[in-house]
Formats: sequence, structure tokens, C-alpha cells
Amino acid sequence: MIINHPILGPRDSSEFVYLGDATLLKRPDWQAEDAAEQFYDYLHTRDNPAGLHRELWYHEQGDRSWLVVTRDTVTHEITKVELARDVARTGGSA
Repeated sequence: MIINHPILGPRDSSEFVYLGDATLLKRPDWQAEDAAEQFYDYLHTRDNPAGLHRELWYHEQGDRSWLVVTRDTVTHEITKVELARDVARTGGSA
């Protein structure tokens, strides 16, 4: 699988480490009344979708950047690759 890095161009997926669902960029409010429940869900509850999914990937064998990769979990087709810092700045909605 090839990941088209936004800065470095096409890279083999073996250079990267998959780190889970990109919703992890949206951390719960630790001061909320239900903070314990929010953090439990944040840490332990995950969807396992078939189809398009936004994922966190870390470029371990390269520039050590974090990416948000939109990938079809059935076909492994990658439709979008963004720097995670840019996604985080927009509140995870980029």
C-alpha cells in the first residue's frame, strides 16, 4: 500500500505505523461532569467500520510526522492524506 505523504510524496506503508482511529485527535474535556465516562469511551471504545475510515499513521521510518489517512477498510484504497497537525487545528473536521 502506498501512502501519498503531503510533504514527501508517495511512500510505502512499511515506513509508517498505524496508530488507530483519527477521532483520538478530539480529546474529551477533563473538567466536564461526565469526564470519567468520556475518557473511558475515548480510551477503550472503538468502531470497526467497513468502508471509509479516518486513521492516524506515524511516519516512523521517515520525517516522524503524524498523518490522518482516509482509507477504505475493505479495498485499502486511500482517498486522502493530511498532516494531523492541520486536522487538529481545524478541530478534526478537515
